[in-house]
Amino acid sequence: MPDWSYHPLFKPWLSILPSNAGREFIHRGMSTIAKFPGGRSFIEFLGHMSPSEKLHRNLFGLHFGSPVGLSGKIDPQLSGIEAFPSLGFGAIEVGPITKFPREPETAASLSKTNDAWILPEYAETIGLIATKNKLTKSRTVPILIRLEEPIDTAEHLKDAGDVFIIEIDLIESIDDLIHIKMVLLYKPVLLAIRHSTVADNLFKLKSASHIADGIMIEEDRILTDGKQVLPLQQTDGMIHALNIIKNEIGLPVVTSGGVAEPADALALFEAGAEQVFLSGGYVASGPGLPKRINEALLDELGDERKELPGWIWYWLFGLFILLGGSLVLFFSFTKVILFYDEAFLQMSRLELMAYNPNLYKFMSHDRMTLAGTMISGGFIYMQLARHGIRYGIHWAKRAFNIGAITGFLGIMLFLGFGYFDWLHGLFWLILLPFYIMGYIKTRSANQSPLSKNRTNHSSWKKAVYGQLMFVILGFSFVLGGIVISTIGATYVFVDTDLNYICMTPDQLSALNEKLIPVIAHDRAGFGSALFSVGLLVLTLSLWGFHEGSAWVWRTFLIGGIPAFTAGIFTHLYIGYIDFIHLLPAYFALALYIGGLWLTKDYFRPKS
Repeated sequence: MPDWSYHPLFKPWLSILPSNAGREFIHRGMSTIAKFPGGRSFIEFLGHMSPSEKLHRNLFGLHFGSPVGLSGKIDPQLSGIEAFPSLGFGAIEVGPITKFPREPETAASLSKTNDAWILPEYAETIGLIATKNKLTKSRTVPILIRLEEPIDTAEHLKDAGDVFIIEIDLIESIDDLIHIKMVLLYKPVLLAIRHSTVADNLFKLKSASHIADGIMIEEDRILTDGKQVLPLQQTDGMIHALNIIKNEIGLPVVTSGGVAEPADALALFEAGAEQVFLSGGYVASGPGLPKRINEALLDELGDERKELPGWIWYWLFGLFILLGGSLVLFFSFTKVILFYDEAFLQMSRLELMAYNPNLYKFMSHDRMTLAGTMISGGFIYMQLARHGIRYGIHWAKRAFNIGAITGFLGIMLFLGFGYFDWLHGLFWLILLPFYIMGYIKTRSANQSPLSKNRTNHSSWKKAVYGQLMFVILGFSFVLGGIVISTIGATYVFVDTDLNYICMTPDQLSALNEKLIPVIAHDRAGFGSALFSVGLLVLTLSLWGFHEGSAWVWRTFLIGGIPAFTAGIFTHLYIGYIDFIHLLPAYFALALYIGGLWLTKDYFRPKS
C-alpha cells in the first residue's frame, strides 16, 4: 500500500474503525496479496520499494537488504508479516512474545495532534504457540524476536528467529543472560533500553556487553491512564543516548522508534546507528517511509551516475514515434484517406466526402486522436531515455520496456477485420532495431533512484494526492485503450458514433464492404496506442515520484498536451461534441490539471 493510496483513500476511514480493525484489515489484505503467485511482484509494481544493493549490509553475521527495519509494535498479531519484506524493510521485529496471549486493553491510535502514537500500557501479544506457527514459514528477511519472558520462551523460539531482543530490565544477573544465550544456541542477542534511561543504566550495560551482541536504543514513553504515549519524534534524545553508548561500549547499536520522517533516520545513521527500526512514524507518515529513507540514504552517499551510451537508441526510438505521430497528424488534417487506403477501398476520398461528409470527418477524427497519442508517447519515451535510462535508472528502463513491448504486440489488433496497411508495418519494422539496440546496450541499467525528500512538508503531502490523480489517469488510459481496442476489433462503433455518422453498419457495408475494416483498423490502432501510452503514464506515476525530479513534472506537462489537444480539439473541429462521448476525456483532463497543480512544488529542483 503506497503513500498515494494510504493517505488519500485508506487512512481517513480506517482510523475510525473500532478497536484495531483498520490495522488488521490493512495487514491481512497485504499479506493475502503477497501469498498469491505473483503477489509480491504486484506489490513491487505498485511501489517499486526494493532497496538498492548499495544499502545491503552484514550485521550480527546476517545479511540485511536495508538498514531500515520494522518495530514489533506495528504488527503484534503478525498478520502482515508476509507483506512487510516487500515494502523496503531489511528486517522485521516480532513481539514482545509471552507464554500466553495478551489482549490489548485499548486500541493503538495516533493522537489528535498527530504527533504521538498511543498504545496500551501492556503490549498486545499473540503468545508463544501462535508466534511459532506464524514463523515456521521461510523467511525472506532476518526476524528479530523480542522476548518478554525470556526464561520461559527462549527454548521454544530458538529456531524461529535470527536475532533476539531482551529488555535490560528483564535481566536480573549476568548468569541469567549467559543461560538465555546458551538456550538460544548462541544466536545474537540485543539488549533493549529506552534512551532516557541509558545514562542511569550504563554500568549494567557495560557488564552485560561482554555477553550481548548489540544494543537497541528505544523510544521513550509516557504512561497515563493505562496507556503509553510515544512521541513520534525523539531524535535528539536517541542521538544523545547513541553518543553515550558509542563512547563507552564497543557494540553495534540499533534504534527503534522516534522516526517520523527521513531526516530523523538520517540523523540517527549519522550518529552511528547500524539499523533504524520504525514504529509510530510508520503509521503517521505512511508505508512509503522505508522507501523514502532508503532513497535519501542513497542521495546522502553522493552516488555518481555514469552515463550509458546506449540510451541514445531508446531516445531515437521515441523520436521516430513522435515524428510518425506528427506525420499522421498532418495527413489527418489534409488527405485523411491515403493512396493505399483508396486502393483497398477502391474508392477515392472525394467520393467518400461526397457521399457522407460526416463519415469522412469521423475517419479523420480517429487518425487525429491516434496522432496525438503517438506524439505524447514519443515524448515520454524520449524523456525516459534522456533523464532515466541514460543514467542507468532501473525503473525508467522497465517503464520504457513495458510501453514499447505492449506497443509492438498491439500490431496484432490491426488484423481483426482483415486490413493491415503496409506503411504501419514498415514503421514498426524500422522501430524494432532501435529498440533491440537500446535494450542490449543498456543491459547494465540497474541503478535505484535517489530522492531529495527529507521531511513531511506541505508540498510532499499535496504531491501524494497529485500522485494518486496521475495513477488514476494512467489506469484510465490503460482501461480506455482496452475498451477502444475491444470495440475496434468487435463492434467497431458505439451508438454516439452512428448518431454522428447518420448511418448504420449495414448501410456502411452496403456503401462499401471494405469501409468497416478500414475504420476498425484505425480504432484498434488508437486503442493499442492509448493502452501503451497509458502504461507509460501509469509506471511514471508509480515509480517516478522523487522530490526535485523536475523532468518528471515536465514529462507530464508537455507529454499530456498533444494527447489532450488531439482528443478534445478534434471533436470540436469536426462537430462531434456529444457530452457523454467526451465525458471520459473531460474526466482525464481534470485529473491531468489537478495532478500538475498538486505536484509542481514537490518536483521543483532543490537549490
